Amino acid sequence: MNTAIAEATTSTTTTAANHAVVSPDRWVAARKALLAREKELTRLHDEIARERRALPWERVATDYVFDALEGRRSLADLFEGRRQLLVQHFMLGPGWEEGCPSCSYMADHTDGMTVHLAHRDVSFVAVSRAPLAEIARFQLRMGWKFRWVSSSGNDFNKDFHVSFDPEDRVDGEVDYNYGRTAFPNTEAPGISVFYKDDAGEIFHTYSTFGRGVEVMMGTYQMLDLVPKGRDEHDGFYKMDWVRHHDRYEPQAAAGACCHSNA
Repeated sequence: MNTAIAEATTSTTTTAANHAVVSPDRWVAARKALLAREKELTRLHDEIARERRALPWERVATDYVFDALEGRRSLADLFEGRRQLLVQHFMLGPGWEEGCPSCSYMADHTDGMTVHLAHRDVSFVAVSRAPLAEIARFQLRMGWKFRWVSSSGNDFNKDFHVSFDPEDRVDGEVDYNYGRTAFPNTEAPGISVFYKDDAGEIFHTYSTFGRGVEVMMGTYQMLDLVPKGRDEHDGFYKMDWVRHHDRYEPQAAAGACCHSNA
């Protein structure tokens, strides 16, 4: 803990959660100390965002064609007349009964964003390797409205290292998140960004994987504000508490702990 924060919260009174209970003056002093740290983080975030925008681009030479509800659509078509395209690499493989819970958690935040993204010259689309009929069935169940297409007929997923066939594994490892890793699944999460210029050329400008996909998880930002935080264990897969939004136990909505044995 920051020294200034620790000093400001020094008190002989504690709560059941072992947190200091202090006078208003001490609370404000502690909050100001944390605010200084938060401003450092905000400035660092802005700095990294500038560096991200300054990354070199790579031309997309492959003419990817996807299956969409309205028929076959090229990558260029997915821009829907805008210059920028955000792609969620959604983990839904061929034959899967349902999509990945964590990718679904990401997607639960999407419909409210798309209108705002569109007004900043950004289109959004989810892409999965499952056939379109399987995508449509799961999307209907979840009640999502965002655009979602199938890459089952092309190499888009493999080219962006979010789908793995047996031959892609070497000594149990695959190429994911810019390195070799023992990713346990055939599909992986990610977000990719593309730009289309006036000549119609398409460029890949950015991709993020692993914990980078948390940018779509607005709920996490809210949980980081509350006393219990994300309330996750320290195991390999911290998100094992996440459920499809139609599969949470009723008591979770009433405030019961998701780790309860009840």
